[in-house]
Amino acid sequence: MQLQLISFVLIILHCMDYTGCQPHSSPRHRQNKQISGVSSGCQQGGCLTCSDYNGCLSCKPRFFMHLERIGMRQIGVCMTSCPSGFYGTRTPERSTCTKCRSECDSCFNRNFCTRCRAGFYLSVGKCQQNCPEGMSPSDTQKECVPRCPADCESCANSETCTQCRPGFYQLSGRCYHICPDEYEPNDKLMECTPQVHCEVGEWSEWSSCSKLGRTCGFKRGQETRTRQVLQYPTPFGRPCPEISEIKECLVKKRKCPGGRRNPERSGKRNRNSRKDKDSQGGRRERKRDRQQDRDTGEREDSDNRNKTEHRHRRGHDVAPGDSIVQ
Repeated sequence: MQLQLISFVLIILHCMDYTGCQPHSSPRHRQNKQISGVSSGCQQGGCLTCSDYNGCLSCKPRFFMHLERIGMRQIGVCMTSCPSGFYGTRTPERSTCTKCRSECDSCFNRNFCTRCRAGFYLSVGKCQQNCPEGMSPSDTQKECVPRCPADCESCANSETCTQCRPGFYQLSGRCYHICPDEYEPNDKLMECTPQVHCEVGEWSEWSSCSKLGRTCGFKRGQETRTRQVLQYPTPFGRPCPEISEIKECLVKKRKCPGGRRNPERSGKRNRNSRKDKDSQGGRRERKRDRQQDRDTGEREDSDNRNKTEHRHRRGHDVAPGDSIVQ
């Protein structure tokens, strides 16, 4: 209590000293002093009138008066547009910058936010902590965006996907597990891309009848024709048809210039002659072997017959009462 009384006395004495120092002080004198601090030749371009202590006091036309806080005091600043977190209001007397709502980072007026502070999401000009039903918060956009379909990783709205979940392919803002007809999956882009089918040109004329690269020395040959591939297909496109054809042909047999015989036919004749020779020689050898076997059998039969006759002959020569001494 004593300390409060002492402080109060000191304040009163200080005021008395201040008034004593200025004995001629009067309301008119103080008014003259304040007016002397106002200047029309301000350094800041947008100021119409200003004060050394308070900054701009009034602004030129189409400038907004904005109060900037420096420590414990505020100074006036004239600006062409209000800073972030403020919006401009114009009246016939003056134009001023007014602070946005606390949840707004920037706004068009007091009731319409254009960007929200952290922890809030913009939805129809208002900053909300929880998005309305059917909407989901986007931390990157700081807005309430339409809830994406189940197969979307991100979307522009409830019907347009900008990125699909793994295993799905994007096509015209939608996600497909299996691409529609006439489209095929592109695993690199994760998109459904149009199929490209094979295209071929017209057939060429049939070639002349030939055989083994020759056009003479034969009666039956082949003719061929081809066509070019104009467009190769994608992996799921229609494959290319046959690009070459062969058909049999008949020509009037004529000898080749130089009298050379067909090497294929001569080779066949040589092989056939060798086979004939080999078969004839084999038959002769088999016949000779059979003849030798027959001769050998006949000799053995003749020897056996001679032995039998000799034994019979010896039996007739011996008398019935004689004995054979051994």
